[in-house]
Amino acid sequence: MADSAGNWCLIESDPGVFTELIKEFGVQGAQVEELWSLDDEQFDSLKPIHGLIFLFKWVQDDEPSGSIVLDNRLDKIFFAKQVFLMLLNVTQYFDANMRGLALSNSDVIREVHNSFSRQTIFEYDSKQASKDDDVFHFVSYVPIDGRLYELDGLKDGPMDLGPCPLGDQWVQAVKPIIQKRINKYNEGEIHFNLMAIVTDRKIVYERQIANVCDPAELERLQTLIEKEIRKSKRYQIENIRRKHNYLPLIMELLKMLAKEGKLVPLYQRAKEKAIEKESKKNKV
Repeated sequence: MADSAGNWCLIESDPGVFTELIKEFGVQGAQVEELWSLDDEQFDSLKPIHGLIFLFKWVQDDEPSGSIVLDNRLDKIFFAKQVFLMLLNVTQYFDANMRGLALSNSDVIREVHNSFSRQTIFEYDSKQASKDDDVFHFVSYVPIDGRLYELDGLKDGPMDLGPCPLGDQWVQAVKPIIQKRINKYNEGEIHFNLMAIVTDRKIVYERQIANVCDPAELERLQTLIEKEIRKSKRYQIENIRRKHNYLPLIMELLKMLAKEGKLVPLYQRAKEKAIEKESKKNKV
């Protein structure tokens, strides 16, 4: 659903959404996977990991996580203010502000992005977030030439977080940084989401099959490939449902129920159940 006013809609922090999103941007050979913890096993099963996307509930934080990069390293780091990390190079000669402006004004990119917005039954007037509203924010982490960088579109540039191990072990440097950010929140806070940008798993397994002769290993890899194919089909179905407008169907069902005299009784029963549920909740 592209916004005629040129606005950017909110989208879900979901690996299926992000995987199809970057594919529609034209990126090949990559996918996005969700990480449920910072345990080594989670990361090891997805190697190679090219970058991490961390979603969290934004709070004012004046403590710098590192130093802003202002030197010639910017030639190797794609950074655009006010937009999420893009796997693009067409604006490589712009500064961060111009990149952000160019991308945010791209009709094609905005339309692809907004096509993943969740369909709503009613439109509400937009308003500025108040101090009591939850505001969520994405940052990305990437390794470049042995150093770890945080890409935050609200900052003036990439943040240099220090050295990191080369190869697949670079994630060891980012784990304590993410954990430290999580620790700043109250106990029980669960509004976090961590996703990894990885090589297309189907491609990874197909490459491994080309060098394997053991029947048991071949069967295992083939099973994994079939699992990825099923997952891709599931993502496609979920995204079709996200984009579909169910309002006409809902309105027709309501009209039919009203015509048959069933709508008001159903409403009353639903209201009674809601009151009963709220009453039990308050007693606890």
